[in-house]
Amino acid sequence: MRNIRVLIVDEVHPSMAEGLTKLGFEVETRTNLSLADFASILPSFHGLVVRSKFKITADLLENTSLSFIARAGAGLDLLDVDACLAKGIAVFSANEGNSDAVAEHVIGQILSLAHKLHTADTEVRHGLWEREGNRGFEIKGKTIGIIGYGNMGKAVATRLAAFGLQILAYDKYAPSADYPGTMEQIFETADILSLHIPLTSETKGLVSTEFLASFKKPILFINSSRGPIAPLEPLLEGLRNGRIKGLALDVLPNEKLSSWSPVEIELFAEIAAYPATIFSPHVAGWTVESYIKINEVLLEKIKAQFHL
Repeated sequence: MRNIRVLIVDEVHPSMAEGLTKLGFEVETRTNLSLADFASILPSFHGLVVRSKFKITADLLENTSLSFIARAGAGLDLLDVDACLAKGIAVFSANEGNSDAVAEHVIGQILSLAHKLHTADTEVRHGLWEREGNRGFEIKGKTIGIIGYGNMGKAVATRLAAFGLQILAYDKYAPSADYPGTMEQIFETADILSLHIPLTSETKGLVSTEFLASFKKPILFINSSRGPIAPLEPLLEGLRNGRIKGLALDVLPNEKLSSWSPVEIELFAEIAAYPATIFSPHVAGWTVESYIKINEVLLEKIKAQFHL
């Protein structure tokens, strides 16, 4: 594999560079590049490992001779996949690497909302011993709708089955044989909704006021996929009218908090004022173990690509 050069532009676990080197690739790690510098040196590499530092556009790829792009994460919304395919560039993601982490995170969010663990903890820390106000509900016997039945959705369903929930999984492109469900069934019966779909032109803004109005019961709403799938405005409206009785967001439409406009700040503040809300900074798949497993998945895919 000599003279096949691979550029790593994001902070990833050292096992990626080590693994690529063992496979015979020439590896260069440059995590402090500006976009201009990145664009200028990219044509001299045959492989690219990226997480979320740069958006890989058709313009960036125009003068390159890349064989592959490996994204150290699950989603590919920061890559122009069509442009990659048009140039014969193999695109790898590592959905399998952090599905366990996402599943555990989502279950933790559900249990915290159902049993009011987050609010009870805060109150006790502030000297309040309010038992009745923190009476929760059991998730056994409830119905969860899972939209998206890829690695993440399957991992969540597999673990939640042990809790005695009725599971309905809907995936337009990969229907579930284990827990088949339609959107109509989910709208009709779901007590909990968890999103596990990629951000595409089809899913952007999927969660609207009309979408939430389709649910026959108030729901716990969980989003650990991508923020733009569920804009904050309809989520706030759902909290106001009671269609959302609990909200857990690991992702936001705009995750660069320092760039928020006054409108965004006010909108988020109003949502956060509801006690039945939980937020985390896009870390559902961000564990000690997944940091390594993501690399293991990508290295196996690269090995297969080059028949190593």
